[in-house]
Amino acid sequence: MLSLIDKPLVQYVVEEAVASGIEQILFVTGRGKRAIEDHFDISFELESLLREKGKNDTLREVREIAEMIKIFYVRQKQALGLGHAILCAKEFIGNEPFAVLLGDDIIDAINPCLSQLMEVHRNHQGTVLALEQVPMENISAYGCVKANSISKNTYEVIDMVEKPKREDAPSDLAIIGRYILTPEIFPILENQPPGKGGEIQLTDALHKLLAEQAIYGCRFDGTRYDCGDKLGFLKATVDMALKREELNGEFEKYLRARLG
Repeated sequence: MLSLIDKPLVQYVVEEAVASGIEQILFVTGRGKRAIEDHFDISFELESLLREKGKNDTLREVREIAEMIKIFYVRQKQALGLGHAILCAKEFIGNEPFAVLLGDDIIDAINPCLSQLMEVHRNHQGTVLALEQVPMENISAYGCVKANSISKNTYEVIDMVEKPKREDAPSDLAIIGRYILTPEIFPILENQPPGKGGEIQLTDALHKLLAEQAIYGCRFDGTRYDCGDKLGFLKATVDMALKREELNGEFEKYLRARLG
């Protein structure tokens, strides 16, 4: 719910899903996360107040948030890792492929990142991971893959490892917070023992899935901001503000003055 310019990070992620054609979203939340539910709910009191004050533009924005997509919620009772969070969605998903979007990765792209992954899925009918080249000195912060290029920006994954030491990393292609998964991941997650950090790691489960079916990678076009990192959040704030017509002129003058 951390605000980037004038809306929370999670709304950017939802807007990416909507722009990619997603019609239903399930939030996997934990204790104290009611603010997410409230943000995407209809607020009769707020709408009435905005109507009385004649703030029609703001009223329109509030309604668009509430009406943009069908949203559901499930509670993850213990923070046992990304793999466990995805397992919490099993009953909702059923036997269909599904997308996973992590809220701290904000991706600015003309063609939404998730839409790019969906295109790879349509072509190959398998699990698809979003990939980004990262400096090798940072690779230990990510799951990363060994992969063969099969077309522009599309790879077939050969192997993967969760947060390897730099000298053990198979490549500089990192897995970031967008996935299209097939339902075959669920029985693996159900039997997946805890990995690094005592959590059920999705990368470990994907490594086992790789023995059963092909997994693909999409090196997406766009700029990713790691908003779970202070520097990444600051970069996102500056770049997004400079793209806003109502802000960019004065904000750019301010930055130039500060930088001399």
